[in-house]
Amino acid sequence: MKLFKLFLLVSLLSACASQGGGSEGTPQGDTTRAQKIARIHTELAGMYYDRAQYGVALQEVAVALKADAGFPQAYNVRALVRVALHENDKADEDFQHSLRLDSANSETHNNYGWFLCQNGNMKESFKQFQDALNNPLYSTPEVAYANLGLCSRKAGLTKEAESNLQRALVLRPDMPNALYGLADLNYSKGDFAAAKSYFNRFMQVNAEPNAEQLWLAVRIERKMHDRNSEASYALQLRKNYPDSPEAQQLSQGQ
Repeated sequence: MKLFKLFLLVSLLSACASQGGGSEGTPQGDTTRAQKIARIHTELAGMYYDRAQYGVALQEVAVALKADAGFPQAYNVRALVRVALHENDKADEDFQHSLRLDSANSETHNNYGWFLCQNGNMKESFKQFQDALNNPLYSTPEVAYANLGLCSRKAGLTKEAESNLQRALVLRPDMPNALYGLADLNYSKGDFAAAKSYFNRFMQVNAEPNAEQLWLAVRIERKMHDRNSEASYALQLRKNYPDSPEAQQLSQGQ
């Protein structure tokens, strides 16, 4: 979840800076004063969102919308904040409103797609990711490919998952979500050498793995009979996440 939150921030800030490859693609230098104010406060809202300061983020969105009630990215950011606050109905409304204002905005399509995926609406989720990817002006298509891959995996579509995660890596070889997704996928397939290779690459770009990620590493190294690496990851899991379900599974010898 931490990794995804990072990609959301990159996505929404990119969108604020470039209009997200939206329908007009107008440079920010040509916008009105009201739009500039809306953009600045939406960017601030995104930064506060990343710091989990959701109340302040909502205040910044309110300032942005007061300046320009039709600024699409303000609704996109507010939707993300509302997702974090578990206000899913309101988040859904904001995503849809943002897309009504700018139907070609790939960042919003991507974020809405992930939201739908997490809530089990896979068919519509895939459509949103594809809408994002269909836009030739989309500046970070690897994000949508990675999310489409992860959601395909969740839906049990292994081939599609692997294909889309690989596409993400072609565009960005050091993408953490894609590397971890492929490590997990290959572990499930029984290709433990490939799983270890992808996980090692993942660790090169992610210095703070979470409990779920460390637990996968423990199981990979166990299958590879690398006792030293297994012990190292197990120690990190016990030390950093002692109360996690993964640490409990480790203690129970699973």
